[in-house]
This record gives sequence, C-alpha cells and structure tokens, in this order.
Amino acid sequence: MGNAFKATFGAWIQAVGTVLSAIGNTPNKSLSEDTLDNLDIVGNELQATGNALEADAIVDPASLTKIGNQIQTIGNLTVLAGLIMDFSEVTEQELTIKGNLLQALGGSAAVADSLDDERTLDELLSIYGNGLQVIGNTLQAISGILELNNEDSGELNTAGSWIQAVGAVLSALVQSQSTPSSSTSASNS
Repeated sequence: MGNAFKATFGAWIQAVGTVLSAIGNTPNKSLSEDTLDNLDIVGNELQATGNALEADAIVDPASLTKIGNQIQTIGNLTVLAGLIMDFSEVTEQELTIKGNLLQALGGSAAVADSLDDERTLDELLSIYGNGLQVIGNTLQAISGILELNNEDSGELNTAGSWIQAVGAVLSALVQSQSTPSSSTSASNS
C-alpha cells in the first residue's frame, strides 16, 4: 500500500469513525442506549485506526502532522478505555475527557504544521478541517468536565461530536483531492 493511498484511506476511515461516534453521541429515541454506545465504540475504534494509518503514511518522523496523528490515536484509545473497560463512572468520564483533550492536542499539532505550508486552497481547507476537529474535541472535553461536576452540559457533547465529524470529513475530502489518481497510486504501491 503506497503512502498516498494509506493516508487517504486512513483519512476516510477516521471520517467514518467520527460520524459514527457523533451518531452515538446524539440523543435518539429510535435507537437503544446500547446501540448508541456501540456506535460510539466502533466510531472511536475507526478513528484510532484512521489516525494510525495517516501517521504511518508520513515518512518524516519529526513531522508535527505525524506526531499529531499519533497523539490523536492515543486520545481515541483513551476514550475507548473509558467506554469499554469496567471502571467507576468517574474514571470512565475522566478517561473520556483526557482522550478528547489528547485528540484536540494532536489536531492542534496538525494545524500548526499546516500553518508553515504554502497558502493554497487545499492547505486552507486542511487548516479548517483540523481546526474544526480541535474545536469539536475541546467542546466534548468541556461537556465531560461539566458533567463530572454535576453541571448541565446541555447539548455541548453532541455539538462537539458533529463539529469534529464535519472537520474530519473536510480533511478527508482535502486528502482525497491531494492524492494522485488511482492508476498512479496503484503503480506506486
């Protein structure tokens, strides 16, 4: 698998994961709580996988984008630990908060890396995509902190989930646009 294809595939896996997680974090009377929880778990698994693929596609080990994707992978795995392991409710919430903050940190590294690049439409859209993900993850962390302190977080978590999903889809579209055509990438694999 060529690096360009791996990065694009990873971006779309991550985007699908953020959408599934957003659905899982959206109150819905037609889906059971177990179904919503499972969508959130699968979504975070896909996000971790997508971020890991994107990080692996970057050759430069000192690239802020590579490091950012690695940090985002760790953040998703931290959220997953809170979702699937048998911890107290407080510990589960703390893991989710820390995981979302790690994802925001990783996204911030990617934004910082993009700021040094040439100002093209693709780079601007990449900055917006990663920036939206940072904002979404930050809102989810704030929502978790409010809940942990028995304060009403309203629909902050849902809004954060969907903002992150929009950013991930935008990033995947930009990555797809910057990937060489499939005949070229197939020959590079």
